Amino acid sequence: MEEFIGIGRRKTAVSSVRLRPKGKGQINVNGRKFEEYFDDPSQREIILAPLAKFDLEGEYDIVIRAKGGGINGQMIATRLGIARALVKQDEAKRHDLKELGYLTRDARKRERKKYGQAGARKKFQFSKR
Repeated sequence: MEEFIGIGRRKTAVSSVRLRPKGKGQINVNGRKFEEYFDDPSQREIILAPLAKFDLEGEYDIVIRAKGGGINGQMIATRLGIARALVKQDEAKRHDLKELGYLTRDARKRERKKYGQAGARKKFQFSKR
């Protein structure tokens, strides 16, 4: 069976996406239904945006393995994985997806807490006396 694999990352979330052509449009996330895992319709819309751009919704069976981070990080990581898998399938789609920002990895991460401080940048309250 032919399939196209794309991996997306955001903060600490990692998502592996497998696109299987000539499918019935079934989407599984970590063994659960897509609608069950991402229950907000706006989240599902954001994730499937690369497919919607080319009117490919329902053309592929999609298997998603998401781990780490929160639901929002997993959502953006999954969108990036879908976009990368589409580019593997057809290199001509790269320009349109890049133009919309779907192939851009958001590299921002949480800054670590430093010792002797209340947080990453916040200091403990200073007392002169």
